[in-house]
Amino acid sequence: MLMSPPAPVASLEALENPGEFIPRHIGIDAADEALMLSVIGEASRAALINSIVPRAIARAKPMDLPAPVTEAAALAELKVIAGKNQVLKSFIGQGYYGTHTPGVILRNILENPAWYTAYTPYQAEISQGRMEALVNFQTMVCDLTGMPIANASMLDEATAAAEAMTLARRSVKSKSQRIVLAGDLHPQTIEVIQTRAAPIGIEVLIANSQQEWEAALAGDLFAAVIQYPASSGWIADWKADVEAIHAKQAAAIVATDLLALTLLTPPGEWGADIVVGNSQRFGMPMGAGGPHAAFMACRDEFKRSLPGRLVGVSVDVHGKPAYRLALQTREQHIRREKATSNICTAQVLPAVIASMYAVYHGPEGLKRIAQRVARYTAILSRGLAQLGYAATHHDTAFDTLSLHTKEATNSIAARAVSKGVNLRKAWDEYLCISLDETTTRADVELIWSIFAKDGQPLPSIAAMDEGRPSLIPESQLRTSPYLTHPVFNTHHSETAMLRYIRSLSDKDLALDRSMIPLGSCTMKLNATSEMIPITWPEFANMHPFAPASQLQGYAELDQQLRDWLCQATGYAGISLQPNAGSQGEYAGLLAIKAFHESRGEAHRNICLIPSSAHGTNPASAQMVGLQVVVTHCDEQGNVDMDDLRAKCEQHSANLSCIMITYPSTHGVFETQVKELCELVHSHGGRVYVDGANMNALVGVAAPGEFGGDVSHLNLHKTFCIPHGGGGPGVGPVCVVEDLVPFLPGHATAGDARKVGAISAAPLGNAAVLPISWMYIRMMGESGLKAATETAILSANYISTRLRDHFPTLYASANGHVAHECILDLRSLKESSGVMAEDVAKRLIDYGFHAPTLSFPVPNTLMVEPTESESLFELERFIDAMIAIREEIRQIEDGRLPQDDNPLKNAPHTAEALLSGEWSRPYSRELAAYPVPALRRNKYWSPIGRVDNVYGDRNLFCSCVPVEDYES
Repeated sequence: MLMSPPAPVASLEALENPGEFIPRHIGIDAADEALMLSVIGEASRAALINSIVPRAIARAKPMDLPAPVTEAAALAELKVIAGKNQVLKSFIGQGYYGTHTPGVILRNILENPAWYTAYTPYQAEISQGRMEALVNFQTMVCDLTGMPIANASMLDEATAAAEAMTLARRSVKSKSQRIVLAGDLHPQTIEVIQTRAAPIGIEVLIANSQQEWEAALAGDLFAAVIQYPASSGWIADWKADVEAIHAKQAAAIVATDLLALTLLTPPGEWGADIVVGNSQRFGMPMGAGGPHAAFMACRDEFKRSLPGRLVGVSVDVHGKPAYRLALQTREQHIRREKATSNICTAQVLPAVIASMYAVYHGPEGLKRIAQRVARYTAILSRGLAQLGYAATHHDTAFDTLSLHTKEATNSIAARAVSKGVNLRKAWDEYLCISLDETTTRADVELIWSIFAKDGQPLPSIAAMDEGRPSLIPESQLRTSPYLTHPVFNTHHSETAMLRYIRSLSDKDLALDRSMIPLGSCTMKLNATSEMIPITWPEFANMHPFAPASQLQGYAELDQQLRDWLCQATGYAGISLQPNAGSQGEYAGLLAIKAFHESRGEAHRNICLIPSSAHGTNPASAQMVGLQVVVTHCDEQGNVDMDDLRAKCEQHSANLSCIMITYPSTHGVFETQVKELCELVHSHGGRVYVDGANMNALVGVAAPGEFGGDVSHLNLHKTFCIPHGGGGPGVGPVCVVEDLVPFLPGHATAGDARKVGAISAAPLGNAAVLPISWMYIRMMGESGLKAATETAILSANYISTRLRDHFPTLYASANGHVAHECILDLRSLKESSGVMAEDVAKRLIDYGFHAPTLSFPVPNTLMVEPTESESLFELERFIDAMIAIREEIRQIEDGRLPQDDNPLKNAPHTAEALLSGEWSRPYSRELAAYPVPALRRNKYWSPIGRVDNVYGDRNLFCSCVPVEDYES
């Protein structure tokens, strides 16, 4: 009997397979690729890319990146870097505190892909769980601040204060251009406000003494900003000051601490107009500065100008209460150059965690935590006084003491570090000590030991606790209730909390259930191995203003990631400080503005923006004081070069820059991009290339090589930081060599530059940077390039397969697209009455999140599959779209009525389908199971289609009884 020859034995190198992660990230294998290419009509993936990416911009050489390694090897390598951080006990405060993340929240939200892979809740019907959590967040903020309305989170406290400044300026009657800051604000808040004020002509006056403060309030102002409790810990009665501010028809802005407000009279009760702050100490680790959910609350009269997102309550088609994003016409993609804010990414996942922290602890639990912090602070103060250090800066406090240590300041601070403790040095001769939820008796005794002289006995905690001391003035104690809604008074056992979290996630559709085919908002794999390091203590427990010597691991991580991103983009320098793509845009435009000013050309203020651009582009330009001039696009969606030439010539003397998206917002590689860059440069302008579509460029083309001067990246898109339901994000700003000096600095951390801080923390959302580091380290040059090419392959496969059903609106001359395609549904309105929104809602019945709806062209769907999706999932989506097209044909030929069909009635809830009587002209089976596969795996929308108009006319944005909704 003849035997087959033995198979060749694989080499050791092949068996080790350092690139094993690449096929885990990329969902298409070699056989799938061959089939897809045959459908598209290309011989190879390389041939496809060559036919799509203009040869004039193709990379001349590959990215210089380390070779890919396995998941285990990458984690081990990153662990070494993390170990270079020194995790000391930080009592620095300044808005950042130790906290305990309850295990049930850590495991079931922060580490749960059902929560961290969710998208921004633009499609209400499949986002009810995360929106309920955000309404809880809004309610928590309203209750604790005493304000009537709050948004669904801001990027950080300093950014929130800056946004409050512009909200106040457009909302008050005062015509002044001056804002007054109390000198006892957190330093980073002052710095970010100064950065944001300068380009738009706002004068910032800082009052560092009582005399300066009184003089400032007696003068000209449109707003004043107060910290309560102050950064030094001081608790003042601000009622009279607020009355003085109001007498000037100005706004009182208060930066505050939610935990302190469980004990202190809330700002809303003494006249505050806008209240901002950070919810970090509600369960989110410090993480060297972020991500954390800041907040903004305001008077009811300001609500229609409130920046950021607002989750409100409407009703669905069945009359049931339903959550939705409210007042969406305020979003920058609608208001464009009239926008007053460019915030697109919030901090949804941290906001969810903060709200769940409040739900889990409840009002009594939060109060107990706050009382414990306040008591320890009073005990610490008594003991320090016994040791000879009275709190000479103030004699009131919630959690922070400021000691006038004079010439001993540096020596005491150094002694503290030697004992494993960080204290905050302030005003040259003061040391500040901030306690928090994690403070123990041993910590208090350790602090005493730092201040005790040799041989001096330490105080007794029991003795210092006699009489139940408190440093909170009795006149400032809170008497009003808070968190009275049942949601904050029900889920206090872990079993109850676990089930509540699960009940919310079950309502939602995230990437762990199905493909999310959103154009311009890449939804790719957020690998578990990438997520693991973010909760390592070496990263999670670092204070952003700890001494640089203790942050060496973060410094190395930051440097390596910037070097790798420079390789990916072709730029010379990068800052990772911006904590959202919108903030990266803002920082990039500030760099361009500062560059022109440095050359004596501050008059250059014209920003050209194509009509197809993302809405954040004109909003960002407006925020830095640039004048937006819109340029036309041709019928193929490309920038109209003739119109651009005319605009460049018209505005040549004052041209600052152009902002383009590449590949274009229409999903096409424009062939004239190099010519466009050269044209703008010839008129003295700079070229801003929006990095939103970088998933189509990495490894195949680099904006810094083909003429771009500035770009921002979305690490929460292209480089795998998950969307988290709408945040966190990281939006690095990338620049060419001559713009490197104009990258943002952070004077609060000792890095003063021409462009100041744009986020509260020097490293921005530092805690999520390990995710992108892991992705690049495991993929290497070959993996990243393959990911880009596969994303382009998948988009072209969908476009080709759906061509006879939903034609692609824009394509290159050979019919190809970039990494996304716009499906044209406009003709269906006349033939069937069906709109793109109807298709989007019907896709829910098939178990899919909708593609991007009506952007950038009304009544279209923009589809982006990403490289992580398998051919099976692509086919499942294609089958769903084809089946929906057949349903539309039934409407077109009269088999189904235009006003009563599966699309107009979608999504179909289980409750509606199980009702006793079914009077629709189609079967329940067609409604629920339009394709057989759904019988095995069905997602049920918890609500029917939401009534958006009702929601805006009847605005509820906090937890209220259901009967109030229904009335």
